[in-house]
Amino acid sequence: MTAKSTRLRQQILDLTSEYFAEAFPATEFKPGQTPVPVSGKVIDGADVSAVVDSALDAWFTTGRFAADFEQKLARFVGVRSASFTNSGSSANLVALSALTSPKLGDRRLKPGDEVITVAAGFPTTINPIIQNRLVPVFVDITLPTYEIDVSQLEAARSEKTKAVMIAHTLGNTFDLDAVTAFVKKHNLWLVEDCCDALGSTWKGRPVGTFGDIATVSFYPAHHITTGEGGAVLTDKPNLQVLIDSFRDWGRDCWCDPGKDNTCGKRFDWQLGSLPCGYDHKYTYSHIGYNFKATDMQAALGASQIEKLPHFIERRKENFRYLYAMLKPLENWLMLPEATPGCDPSWFGFPIGVRASAPFTREDLTRSLEANKIGTRLLFGGNLLRQPAYEGCEHRVIGKLPNTDFAMNNVFWVGVYPGVTTAMLDFVATTITDFVEHSKAGTHRPQPSFVHTK
Repeated sequence: MTAKSTRLRQQILDLTSEYFAEAFPATEFKPGQTPVPVSGKVIDGADVSAVVDSALDAWFTTGRFAADFEQKLARFVGVRSASFTNSGSSANLVALSALTSPKLGDRRLKPGDEVITVAAGFPTTINPIIQNRLVPVFVDITLPTYEIDVSQLEAARSEKTKAVMIAHTLGNTFDLDAVTAFVKKHNLWLVEDCCDALGSTWKGRPVGTFGDIATVSFYPAHHITTGEGGAVLTDKPNLQVLIDSFRDWGRDCWCDPGKDNTCGKRFDWQLGSLPCGYDHKYTYSHIGYNFKATDMQAALGASQIEKLPHFIERRKENFRYLYAMLKPLENWLMLPEATPGCDPSWFGFPIGVRASAPFTREDLTRSLEANKIGTRLLFGGNLLRQPAYEGCEHRVIGKLPNTDFAMNNVFWVGVYPGVTTAMLDFVATTITDFVEHSKAGTHRPQPSFVHTK
């Protein structure tokens, strides 16, 4: 790089930050007019400059920014390795697929083996089980933590059970003492889906460090963003090799992109029935995917992760503030509780409408949406009732009453760092006014939503 190109590059980056400040100024919140999103990205000029900096390398696949981001992420969570992927959903598929590798011998997951999970969640925690021809075994959740009911674990286990794959819901965590004791007792794999919970801790220890493999997501709704993106985490070097293989076409070679002969015997391997010395870079040991992400995504992640401690604290502050404002409504609304032992980095604020309330969840969410306050349901509700899973082989423990309660009565609102105190005040006031008018019988239903193309 010449002196002139270096100078021009810096000018471009300086102008990028200046442009961002001019193009995206802070705006005043106007209750009822300004949207209150449930989630979203919080970015600044430094983030955009990082993406441009990567683009100026003219290296558009995985490269130096990805290596930097993976190292920073692994260090933040407290694991040996982080493998950057193009989404959190891909991370989940890679994580479980890695455990099907023949290189794991008797512990590999094989078609027909069972994986314990929950039905109250996001589809891509469940889909990898089905996509790998494994059998999901569904247990219920507890209220109002919305985490797996660990008292059902033993009942869910059979001789075919080989793994547990569950997510930490909305930033809260499942009972990691009980789950890790269970998998250790029965020599099962644990895949810890942390896509909603980056920064949450269990008795002071970060989530993502308890499972054999863990996953995170960097979709704009999540704790930090790379646009689209995710990662697979592990403390076990033998699993990292498998993770990277399934992510990178299923190849046996572990050279980074653009690198050759890391193993020192690129043309000396004898694998399968290939000719001896067949190029290791084109030798495949798994039926894999191409789930790599770009360096531009990684550059954004490396910039965002510097802000992550602040983002986490803001989520906690927003949660505490909103909880205090809504606590007087507990006779009608079920407020969330952290699992004892957990310090959540909250993804959202779940609210359950009690059966005794003089209104329904739909009544309340319509009122909120009419006031431009975003709401979301607890993802897929009871996934067994979703059309996609009709006919899928599975087992279920009991009738999942709490899962159905979440499906019918629960929604959540945002506490992400972009939500201001003024926004939270408006959310709380809107909910309080709605409840009070409903109790008095003076609430006027909101008009039905009009869907437009």
